[in-house]
Amino acid sequence: MTTLTIVLTGACGGIGRALAIAFASAGHKLVLVGRNAEALAALRDGLERPRSHRYLVADLSSAASIIELCTDIADGSAVDVLVNNAGTSSFGLFTETDDAVIEQMLQLNVLAPMRLCKGLMPLMRKSQHAMVINIGSGFGSIGFAGFTAYCASKFGLRGFTEALQREFANENMAIHYLAPRAVNTAMNSANIVAMNAELGNKADEPELVARAALELLRCKKSSNRYLGWPERFFVSLNALFPSVVSAALKKQLAIILRYARN
Repeated sequence: MTTLTIVLTGACGGIGRALAIAFASAGHKLVLVGRNAEALAALRDGLERPRSHRYLVADLSSAASIIELCTDIADGSAVDVLVNNAGTSSFGLFTETDDAVIEQMLQLNVLAPMRLCKGLMPLMRKSQHAMVINIGSGFGSIGFAGFTAYCASKFGLRGFTEALQREFANENMAIHYLAPRAVNTAMNSANIVAMNAELGNKADEPELVARAALELLRCKKSSNRYLGWPERFFVSLNALFPSVVSAALKKQLAIILRYARN
């Protein structure tokens, strides 16, 4: 496999760390992006060939910080791949969700990937292996009670990815949307874990997402990939027959609302 230079956001999170380890182990060079310099340095130093990688600290909720980040990336190296992994989530009743939490979610989950794509496109267009991987969610295709704002942000990311795929259809650039189901990371509160257990919802390990991302690096054509069964079936079902999915989720609503109120 060709050695690629990959910009990875949210590098120190559960999925981000698994992605960094998988990419580095496959021989790629990384630009690790996150908010904590100490954690980024520790992650880099623990990767294979640590001197091949660098890290940059940035607040992706700030447009000015993203502009500065893109400038720093351009000063340091060429870029082949951008992996938009950074994000945040919130579980609870929509009417009780603080406006600041909603705004932060939209900034990180939607606006940051858009701004990074726009800022790094001039660099990536110079690459023969140009690629964007947007880490989405099954909740970017299925609205789920208790995750209203999060769903809105991931629906937005999916729509952005789809439009970008079509806008770049004649260019040498693959645009991928990778949508995991629930993943075992620190982002999940105890309430979410307990609710998923009661509902029988399965969760994957971050390494599964990382393996899927590695496979996408070999895919030269834009694609959408959904992880987990039966979740990916319900994504298709919801697109064709949303009322069927609504009826099924309504049967679970009392359980969901009980945890969301807590």
